[in-house]
Amino acid sequence: MKKPIILFALLLLVFSSGCKKEQIVPNRTIHTTLNAGNWIKLDGGRSYTASITMPEIDNYFNDYGGVLVYVSFESGSYEQIPQVYNGVSYSYLTRSGQIVIEIQSSDGIGTISPPGSVKLKIVLIESL
Repeated sequence: MKKPIILFALLLLVFSSGCKKEQIVPNRTIHTTLNAGNWIKLDGGRSYTASITMPEIDNYFNDYGGVLVYVSFESGSYEQIPQVYNGVSYSYLTRSGQIVIEIQSSDGIGTISPPGSVKLKIVLIESL
């Protein structure tokens, strides 16, 4: 009777030590607004860029973390970038300390007007 109990205890010890403890890191969500005056014209009005200061993105986070950007053109709804809205293509890039939003004509040919004030939702995803 002792052998099955000892065998069961050994199996329990072997399988329980193989379990990995995981640490859950919460995401961070930041809301900000880009105003009409934040856009810088490039290529004679064929594209515009706007920078958002983001001290949360350091070199390590830029290399190993994740960034999602959503834009709201009307109250209550957000669309994830990259996105085409009213013939304008929205994209972004990240670098240490900032997010750069870029817009251009969706056909890449015509000139565009930058949007008025738009709300942004930025989700920072930590990675261990």
